[in-house]
Amino acid sequence: MNELIVAGQYNIGHICTTHQCKSGLKDKTAMRWVSAHHERTDYTFGDLDAASNRFANLLDTLGVLPGDIFFTFLPKMPEQFFAFLGTLKHRTICGTLFSNFGEDALLDRLSDSKATGIITKKSFLRKIKRIWPQLPELRFVILVDIDEHSEENVYSYKQLMDAASAEWTTALTPPETPSVLHYTSGSTGKPKGALHAHRSVLLQNSTTRDVLAVNSNDIYWCTADQGWVTGTSYGIIGPWSLGVTQVHFGGVYDASVWMDLIQTERITVWYTAPTALRMLMRESPELYAPFDLSSLRHISSVGEPLNPEVMVWGEKILGKKIYDTWFQTETGGILIPNRPGTPIRHGSMGKPIDEIEAAILSDDGSQVGVNTHGNLCIKSGWSSMFITYINNQEKYDSRFRDGYYYTGDTAYRDDDGYFWFVGRSDDVINTSGHLVSPFEVESALLELDEIVESGVVGVPDDLLFEKVITYVALRDGITIAPELDLKIKLHISNRLSSIAAPHEVIAIEKIPKNKSGKIMRRVLKAWYLGLDAGDISTMED
Repeated sequence: MNELIVAGQYNIGHICTTHQCKSGLKDKTAMRWVSAHHERTDYTFGDLDAASNRFANLLDTLGVLPGDIFFTFLPKMPEQFFAFLGTLKHRTICGTLFSNFGEDALLDRLSDSKATGIITKKSFLRKIKRIWPQLPELRFVILVDIDEHSEENVYSYKQLMDAASAEWTTALTPPETPSVLHYTSGSTGKPKGALHAHRSVLLQNSTTRDVLAVNSNDIYWCTADQGWVTGTSYGIIGPWSLGVTQVHFGGVYDASVWMDLIQTERITVWYTAPTALRMLMRESPELYAPFDLSSLRHISSVGEPLNPEVMVWGEKILGKKIYDTWFQTETGGILIPNRPGTPIRHGSMGKPIDEIEAAILSDDGSQVGVNTHGNLCIKSGWSSMFITYINNQEKYDSRFRDGYYYTGDTAYRDDDGYFWFVGRSDDVINTSGHLVSPFEVESALLELDEIVESGVVGVPDDLLFEKVITYVALRDGITIAPELDLKIKLHISNRLSSIAAPHEVIAIEKIPKNKSGKIMRRVLKAWYLGLDAGDISTMED
């Protein structure tokens, strides 16, 4: 039996707090909260336990039942963590929402899930009020920044917490008990609610230890927002289930501030997104010279395949290896990573963890040979595997065939067992009978000094079936002139092949990405074709 699981108790909230206290870590710092104004507050595991206990009691007082769905709709702040852990202790399903969601995005998720309550800020209440009449199951809203209850069914977090007991005994929670709900947007249709179970803590714990290489003495920083699965799996569950001290920062991207945070807090392991790393790569190398980053052993990355150029930059400028990792909202945790102790092949996803059997399958379900593109599939049954798309069992069932979960990604495996990402199944470009990986073209484009970001899509073409369209964000002062257009096409032709060379190069101010840093290629394609881009609620501002 895993040492995390005592007497059959799989409850994530209990394991991340009460279990740590009982293991002798009550007075250890669990979270150093650094506000946007750089004010620092330390919370011990005892503090986390007491605050999450109060929140569990608060939900009881409001008549919430185990199995109900409750959402957090907050920016990163301490209350986010207390509410998340307390909700799970109560055995209520906790969904998390990005704080800049608009009304349509909120309505889609709150309506589909039939959420019973939500915790948010006063400034966000107006959004909820405008859609509340369409949400008959939504019984109450809790506001973190008012001192007293303000109106019917709108409650003060402070008032409720002050009245709640800090004592709570978490009921026995079997492994299959529903836990965390994350909505994920596909290329078409409404967002889907991927529901997880408390057993996910097993894989989130082991991969934090074995893949991110975090140990009990580390100071760990995950930049992910809790609206994203990385922010819950590896910004809450994994590290705190290990009894690790985390830094959480409430500010926005600022390269100097981030480097100062690593230096001042002596951060040892950093988990972030390719978008953030590419932004850091754009900064002048001189920016990094004054900072002492000696505490930092390595960086890990997640969200979209990491361009080899970024990995080279990390070693050259920061003196740190960057390890790319692969997982999805549906997988709940890291399944195919690069990790310390294993040689990195720049651009590769890495190798599956021990628990995982990954395969490259053709559309008919047969295994394909090495170095051959196919569907990336995972043998079902891993501990953090999602249990359903709520209210969409048919869609869930369609993702599984003959005991394998079809991820929707295409990839290949090389002779040495390394996996290589090609693209989403609906992103791979078939031009003149040849398959072109948008990611490979995008990575090659970043080698050109004029280009800051790129996004590549295939669009229908009468002759070629699909033609390659490249969108680029250029450095300040650079414009698309015939010379640069030719340079881009020749570079791709020389770097990859003439087949992959773009038929059109279009300059835009910013490449659309979602909040996990993934390029939203379906949006680019829709823009080109003059079509509705569909759900863009997760797109970065």
